[in-house]
Amino acid sequence: MLRRLETFARVDGRRLMDIYREDNIENTDYFYPDMKDKAQALARVEQDFLHYLETDFFSKPGNTYWVLEENGVWVSALRLTELSPGDYYLEALSTHPDFRRQGCAARLLEAVLTELKKEGPFRLRDCVGKKNMPSLGVHEKCGFRIAAQDGTDYLSGEVNERCYGMEYVWKGE
Repeated sequence: MLRRLETFARVDGRRLMDIYREDNIENTDYFYPDMKDKAQALARVEQDFLHYLETDFFSKPGNTYWVLEENGVWVSALRLTELSPGDYYLEALSTHPDFRRQGCAARLLEAVLTELKKEGPFRLRDCVGKKNMPSLGVHEKCGFRIAAQDGTDYLSGEVNERCYGMEYVWKGE
């Protein structure tokens, strides 16, 4: 089942954080390098993540979180920031570790593309690590193309030479 979350009130924080658990564990060293208790650092990273969603991400009109749920488990998620009408930036595409290599990210992305097509023409952009072969494969399978050799974080404007700028354009029927 595809879930479209347009407000923080619809977010199940525990189920969402389970999807991002490995990423959040990696982020403990970045955000809290001096914390010796890694469980406590992970709790802080998760709290910060959810706080960002509540106070920043969902405060902007047009921003949505998309979740693929299977048998009551949130298995894959992504968030879309609407840069301007019909122009979106995709971030945080991830799959729960127990459900990787089962096509969950592709099913989620294909379902989101289908929903966006109902709203009219659009462009969807993403910044994907050049060495992240699983993510590159999912994007290409779903119809994305490499639009730039260096990726751009469209929220900060930062260009990253370790990423490709990926793009999906749908002009309508």
